[in-house]
Amino acid sequence: MSNYMFRPIHTQPVIKPQPQQKLQQKAAEKPFTEHFKSALDANEKLLISKHAKERLHQRGITIDDEKWTSIERKVSEARKMGVKEALVLLKDAALIVSANNQTVITAMDRTEAESQIFTNITGTIVMD
Repeated sequence: MSNYMFRPIHTQPVIKPQPQQKLQQKAAEKPFTEHFKSALDANEKLLISKHAKERLHQRGITIDDEKWTSIERKVSEARKMGVKEALVLLKDAALIVSANNQTVITAMDRTEAESQIFTNITGTIVMD
């Protein structure tokens, strides 16, 4: 038997200086935070669950594009404030929206909503 002991040699990484041109090019690119923010903004569109689509159709509820845009904006704002599930009250409709998932869960007309008890709602958005 030999009395030799083997130990790995740890080396330090070699850092090569980058040419000045590459550094200037990186400085001109958008910072990560801007890319991240634009990715989050693109995800602010509301999805409508199959159940909610059926309820909207059954109850004859129509919401124009302008109103959807303002609902999306308000739900996004509520999500940033910590709201997880929101009740969105419109003039003629009430929507239950998962702010975390950006999804409309169900919909009902406003008169039907008057006799309902809403649970597990962490925020309400009133839009008349």
